[in-house]
Amino acid sequence: MSAWTGSDTLPTERRRLSDFVALTKPRITFLVVLTALVGFLAAGRGGRAGDLVLLARTLAGTALVAGAASALNQWAERDADALMRRTVRRPLPAGRLVPREGALFGAVLAAGGTAYLALTVGVLAAALAAATAASYLLVYTPLKRVTSLATVVGAVPGAIPPMIGWAAVRGRLDAGAWVLFFILFFWQMPHFLALAAMYRRDYARAGFRILSVVDPDGASTGRQSVVYALALLPVSLGPAFLGMAGPVYFFGALALGLGFLGYGVRFALHPGSRPHAAGLFHYSLLYLPALCTLMALG
Repeated sequence: MSAWTGSDTLPTERRRLSDFVALTKPRITFLVVLTALVGFLAAGRGGRAGDLVLLARTLAGTALVAGAASALNQWAERDADALMRRTVRRPLPAGRLVPREGALFGAVLAAGGTAYLALTVGVLAAALAAATAASYLLVYTPLKRVTSLATVVGAVPGAIPPMIGWAAVRGRLDAGAWVLFFILFFWQMPHFLALAAMYRRDYARAGFRILSVVDPDGASTGRQSVVYALALLPVSLGPAFLGMAGPVYFFGALALGLGFLGYGVRFALHPGSRPHAAGLFHYSLLYLPALCTLMALG
C-alpha cells in the first residue's frame, strides 16, 4: 500500500520540518524583517546602508528572534488555540508536535538570535530584539486574558523591529527611529482591531478579553480604529520632514494614509460588520508593505 495518502503526502521528516517552520509564523516574521530592513535603510541612507554583510546579519538575527517569539507564543497559548477554529490546526493544538518540542525550539531560536545579534551586529540591536520577544511573551500574551488594553501593550513589541535595523547602523536611537516606532505602533491598532472583530467569537471562546469581545456591538472597536488611523496619518509623513524620504514618499504616504482612514471610517459606520472589518484588515496588509517600499525607495 502506498504511504502517500491524504494529509500524509509528505514524508514524516518533511512534515515535521514544515510544522516547525509554521511555529515561526512565516508571514508575521516576514513583516518583522521587512520593517527591520526599512529601519536599516533609513538609518544608513547615504552611508552604511550599503553594508550588505551587516544588513544580512541584522535581518537574520531579527528573523530568528521574531520566529522564536511566535513559537513560544504558540507554546504558551496552545490550549487557547485548540479552542479557536482559525488556530486549531496549528502544530501544537493539533498534536503534530508536542509542547516540549515547541518550547525548546522557541528557546533555542531566541537565545541563538539574540546572541548572534550581540556578537555580529551590536549590543543595542540585540537588546531591542530581546525586549521585543520578552514584552510580547511575558506581558502581552498573559494580559490578553485580563484586559482589552493588552492590544495597546502588544503594539509596543510589534513596533520595535525597525528600531533594531536603525540601531544596527547607528548604534543609537535618533528621532527617526522613534518615528518608525510610532508608525508601526499606530498601524497595528486598526490592523489588529479589525482582525479581532472578524474572529470575535473565536477569541471569546478562548477566553481572551480583547476589545471586540468586551464590545460586542463593535461601536468602540470601530471608533478606536478611526482614532488610530487618524493618528497614523501625520506620523507617517514624519520621515519626509526628517529627511529620511523625499516627495514621492510624502505623497504616497498621504494617499495610503487617507485610504487607511477611509476604511477605518467605513468600519466604524458599520459596527459588527465582518465584511467591513475584513476590508480594513486586508487594506492594512497592503498598506504596510507599500509604505515600507516607498520609504526604502526614498
